Amino acid sequence: MSGNEQKYIKEAFETNWVAPTGPNIDAFEKELAENVGVKEAVAVSSGTAAIHLALSLLNVKKGDSVFCSSLTFVATANPILYQNAEPIFIDSEPETWNMSPLALEKAFTEAANSGKLPKAVIIVNLYGQPAKMDELLTICNQYEVPIIEDAAESLGATYKGKASGTFGDLGIYSFNGNKIITTSGGGMIVSNNTSAMERARFLATQARDTAPHYQHSELGYNYRMSNILAGIGRSQLEVLTDRVKARREIYNLYYQEMAYLPGITFMPELENTQSNRWLTALTMNEKEIKIPIPELLNFLEGENIEARHVWKPLHLQPLFKNYNYYPHTKETDVSQHLFKTGICLPSGSNMTHDDQLRVIHSIKKALT
Repeated sequence: MSGNEQKYIKEAFETNWVAPTGPNIDAFEKELAENVGVKEAVAVSSGTAAIHLALSLLNVKKGDSVFCSSLTFVATANPILYQNAEPIFIDSEPETWNMSPLALEKAFTEAANSGKLPKAVIIVNLYGQPAKMDELLTICNQYEVPIIEDAAESLGATYKGKASGTFGDLGIYSFNGNKIITTSGGGMIVSNNTSAMERARFLATQARDTAPHYQHSELGYNYRMSNILAGIGRSQLEVLTDRVKARREIYNLYYQEMAYLPGITFMPELENTQSNRWLTALTMNEKEIKIPIPELLNFLEGENIEARHVWKPLHLQPLFKNYNYYPHTKETDVSQHLFKTGICLPSGSNMTHDDQLRVIHSIKKALT
């Protein structure tokens, strides 16, 4: 916590604004929009809700398809199924671990030849690292297909000086408890399209028509953030720069202490970008480290240290086994390789130097 949350929570209680409306929501939306440099933002109950609203705004429906990054958490793609649409998964590339322009180009070529372009493309900025937005935007613009930028993990990151989450037609952020700033649970949808944001608010509040009674002409959702949680978000946003600095320092210490070890390669940072280093992730060559990765993770667990595999690619998930997937090249499946070799290390903003050294020492001990 930043230490200032109770100020905004107290105001919410004292003014009796506890429902999903109120001054904190209005201010949080305005402050976040200003922070990332967009015209408008709409606070909602989760990042997943934000993606679902984005798909609804783009009129994604049954029979449509949506291209989606494969190396990501399941919440990125679940809303595609909510809309009864078809997810088509796109591989990563090695320089950012994010969506491969090569794979995306191939998917678009085949879609165009079949006469059925996707309704949208969801590009994820994995673990706080922005994707190759210039190349991906060029491809999507060529086919005039809108982009939803999933910046759930990358608030505070930048691509060529511009805030992550602001490159797509619609951007989304998450404030889940594990994110770089949190409202305990919550999310935000952002855009420079003010009419789209007005409609997002309408859909997020049960699509209630303007009438002197409760009237509903179309399907809506109960997706608005509470005024109390928005107060927490306002306080958290005040320390976003500090959080990014802390995460990057954590990454730097891991890198300094372990990058020289044989078989270890840290997640790269693309030139002219700044990752928020939400999580420190790296790959390990089992032949060089001389220990199976599951055995290493079990060893760390025995030391009361939680490390995890990177996200299991969605095209490998049982839920999505029947959907198409486009690898980086015919010979190279980048996301599958990253899953087999990648781990995420403890990266919380409040980790002490001693905590981190204990993690580093335990890893070195396991490798020897």
